[in-house]
Amino acid sequence: MGQGRQRSGVPLPEQWGDLPGTASRQARGASGAAAPRGAASPRTIGVVAPFLSGAFWGPVLIGIHEAAQHRGHRTLVLRGTPSEVQAPSLGREQVDGWIVIIEFDGLSELARAGVPFITLGARPADIDCPAVLPDNHGGVRSAVLHLIEHGHRRIAFVGNFAAYDVRERRDAYKDTLAEAGIPFDPALVIPCDNNMYSGGRAVAPELLARLPGCTAAVFGTDKNALGMMSALKAAGVRLPEDFAIIGFDDVAEAQSADPPLTTVRQRFEMMGSAACELILTMIAGERFPAGGVRTANALIQRSSCGCNVIQNFLDATASPAPEEDAEDAVARQMVELLILPRPLPPDTPPTDVWPAVTRVVDMYFSVLRGGAPAPAAELERAYRQAVDITPDLGALLATARLLGQLPERRGAPLDAAARRRVEDFLELARLAIARARLAAETQYVHQLGVLARTNYEVSFTLLGGTQQEYRSLSWLETTTVVWGCLALWEDPAARAGLVVAGAYSCDGSPVPPDGSRCRLEAFPPAEMLPPSATDGTYSVFLLPIRSAQRDWGILALVGPTIVAMTGDEGTVAIWGTLLGAALERDALVESLSAQHVDLQKAYASERALSETVRELGCPLIPLLPGVLLVPLIGMIDGGRAQQVLEKVAEGVSRHEALCVLLDLTGVPFVDAQVAHSLGMTSRAAAMLGARVYLVGVRPDIARSLVDVDLGALATFSSLSAALRELAPARGRSLKARRGAR
Repeated sequence: MGQGRQRSGVPLPEQWGDLPGTASRQARGASGAAAPRGAASPRTIGVVAPFLSGAFWGPVLIGIHEAAQHRGHRTLVLRGTPSEVQAPSLGREQVDGWIVIIEFDGLSELARAGVPFITLGARPADIDCPAVLPDNHGGVRSAVLHLIEHGHRRIAFVGNFAAYDVRERRDAYKDTLAEAGIPFDPALVIPCDNNMYSGGRAVAPELLARLPGCTAAVFGTDKNALGMMSALKAAGVRLPEDFAIIGFDDVAEAQSADPPLTTVRQRFEMMGSAACELILTMIAGERFPAGGVRTANALIQRSSCGCNVIQNFLDATASPAPEEDAEDAVARQMVELLILPRPLPPDTPPTDVWPAVTRVVDMYFSVLRGGAPAPAAELERAYRQAVDITPDLGALLATARLLGQLPERRGAPLDAAARRRVEDFLELARLAIARARLAAETQYVHQLGVLARTNYEVSFTLLGGTQQEYRSLSWLETTTVVWGCLALWEDPAARAGLVVAGAYSCDGSPVPPDGSRCRLEAFPPAEMLPPSATDGTYSVFLLPIRSAQRDWGILALVGPTIVAMTGDEGTVAIWGTLLGAALERDALVESLSAQHVDLQKAYASERALSETVRELGCPLIPLLPGVLLVPLIGMIDGGRAQQVLEKVAEGVSRHEALCVLLDLTGVPFVDAQVAHSLGMTSRAAAMLGARVYLVGVRPDIARSLVDVDLGALATFSSLSAALRELAPARGRSLKARRGAR
């Protein structure tokens, strides 16, 4: 799950600048003070991203959309690279400026179009344009210096150097070592194949080979670090006692790792917001920094580097004096425990972050002074709010530890009764924390179940339903998508125009009719988009639909964030894959049906041809009255021999023939099997009153028949010889037959 403000499943820690619960109030205050910039002339910001969800992509898109929405503008998000989505052609008539995230294939075409554009997350090597980047140098510098403060000198760097960001982080690592007077050792720079867990695991043997001389490492990404941590622990390396690790990104899993991962927190949503500000400035024709902007980050200290942040905070917490300020001071300290390592700004009330914190503190002091026991249900409700701020069980339990240490830190020892009341309250608080955390986990599991059922229903419709069912987009009813349109390329090779194959609307907004055509530059049809898209409330997402064999078209969706629409990350990509597979399946079925028709026609034609060939393979020619000529050409196998027998018997009966001449002149070879078949033909003809003669017996055929019993078969060397012999005799036989009548 990506980190963000969405409350889907187990709540996730904030990873950008705003404190939990304060951003929306600040935004409302700002919008109340002045009209959003550009409200009189709304613009559409086009975003090109290869992915739409994930620890990086999701928050960046949220930041772009929220910043645009706050200023009265719209966002059109295209999944893919500039080349894959044909930017700037696709949506040209709607988009005023482009933000291209990390993947730049086809960016030169966008640059030549003359439309304002910037990049985010990386800077293209061959195109000069503004870019929004994290402060990679400052982040890695703080990580390396922190490890040096812990006493480490042999520090490695691990990362995928194909990534622009990681190369910048590697260079910052080298610069910081030089700043600290530590010689750079190239052997401690370990490249890996990707930015994911597998990349870190794969190079674990290389890092293990450098132990124990190397005692710490900075990683290009958290996922590389987490993959490495599992491999090191499997090899018996103790973290952080034997080896210290710092990552970069602060993904959700960093906090729950064992040990929790110290990392450089990127403010992904802030990057998106900064990109929105920059492109709007360019669209408005205002001055902008030519090189772009860098967004700040922060070192988040956890346990993998050797720190114990919570204990250090508790040890450093001053006694909350004077007495009249004690409750507010304790509330502030409890909130700071939940948002470590960030302090709570002096002008921010703790209730802005945790509304129920003062009630928890009130209940504690009431019990301390001899009041009634705290209501368990109210305490649990309060800690459910705390779980919304951080899922870190250690930080949550530390709030109870803080309360338990108050009497000692204030130098006011408790009598036995008061100590018992406080212990009972703390036990109740720990139980409330456990129940609140369990409730969050239960809700998360429930949402996973709903997600699994929804995905099953959608998958069943896309893969098992009819063409009408999946093209109508009715399967979107189980999601929070408010409008959708599936358009297929009119000519997949040219990819210039689209034909609407299906559309969906849950709010009564108009949809384009099936079969209607739309130019690439005007898709999706602006006049058909729902109000929630035209006013910027929701983003418009364009998903290219492809299969292994073909580029099919585009699915347009209008709705909240991708995670809110689909229930998790990656599901929208699965939709696209399944939809492409369904289109591919139907195309294959149609192709197979057409081929089946063609095969049936070919089979019928072949059967007719076969019958013709059959007739030609054993023709019956009435040569003379009472004489049939059967010229045979080609090889004679068992099937053809049977055909000869049948045709001769039929011909003798039909023509009342007395002589049948089997002409073997065109037969290349006669063996015993063929001779046997010819003998059977002779006997069948004899039973009908006719005699069979072999004509055209060549010397080679004669030699092959020396040892074959031909029975009553007579032979002639040629047809002319047979006619000379048979013509007079045939005349006498016919006269005798007439006289007998």
